[in-house]
Amino acid sequence: MTTKHLLRGLLTGAALMATAAAAQAADSACLITKTDTNPFFVKMKEGATAKAAELGIELKSYAGKVDGDHESQVAAIEACIADGAKGILITASDTKAIVDPLKAARDAGLLVIALDTPLDPIDAADATFATDNFLAGEMIGKWAAATMGDAAKDAKIAMLDLGISQPSVDVLRDQGFLTGFGIDVKDPAKWGDEEDPRIVGNEVTAGNEEGGLKAMEALLAKDPAINLVYTINEPAAAGAYEALKAVGREKDVLIVSVDGGCPGVQNVKDGVIGATSQQYPLDMAAKGVEAIAAFAKDGTKPAPTEGKDFTDTGVQLITDKPAAGVDSIDSAKGAELCWG
Repeated sequence: MTTKHLLRGLLTGAALMATAAAAQAADSACLITKTDTNPFFVKMKEGATAKAAELGIELKSYAGKVDGDHESQVAAIEACIADGAKGILITASDTKAIVDPLKAARDAGLLVIALDTPLDPIDAADATFATDNFLAGEMIGKWAAATMGDAAKDAKIAMLDLGISQPSVDVLRDQGFLTGFGIDVKDPAKWGDEEDPRIVGNEVTAGNEEGGLKAMEALLAKDPAINLVYTINEPAAAGAYEALKAVGREKDVLIVSVDGGCPGVQNVKDGVIGATSQQYPLDMAAKGVEAIAAFAKDGTKPAPTEGKDFTDTGVQLITDKPAAGVDSIDSAKGAELCWG
């Protein structure tokens, strides 16, 4: 073989390797969740992984060490940009602080889709696939008010929220619940500024059982007569129940929540949770991967649900004690639709 032919062969091989590398980068995506232990995010990863395999997308998954671990999410974004990913699916721990790192990703040509938790502002992502979290909160608020009836005017409410950074999902569920219950929320962009005397207080839980237990203990110390508990999610609700059980109050306190995971639906059946709003993380993540695949193919970006600034992936109220004027399904149906 002549030197000329050898050189041509080397150049051709290099070109083919570069083309293969580019194709691989174009067909890759990242999933960044708040944690990899919460059943909601576990199911989200399952949905994304299955859809990625179906569509031939290489999926790389990242997660914070705990809910609220913003730094790990920033590092994951940087890794996705460096890897040449075509898009990022993210459930942000800090919906404001994550905006600048995600802007860098968008500037680099990546499609950014927020899952479950809208960014602040929401248009800091190219699209948002999420539960209508305000509606999810509003549903359990209306159910609680209808269930308590006349006693609602004298309710003593414990608010078990997510984190001090107040990510959008935290605010939307909290404010939705209070609105559904009939309480003036003051500034709807934050929780904790309400003046209604029925609210005993707000405590954060990090969205896990231990956090729910400690938050409930703190609020019971403030007012042992609490009779209604709002929780950001079902792990926090499970912790709240254990705190109530420890003081013999588990039978006479209503607990409401959001998630619809299989353990939470079982807790509705067992009477631990009075009502929960069920969301659908598997569909949420699968649709996100589909959107990245479409973007990789021809640059198409997903359109929001008509009349909303995000793609609504659905929510249903689950309870075995239906209340007048509040649409719901029972725990048996909820178990057919649950996850985790």
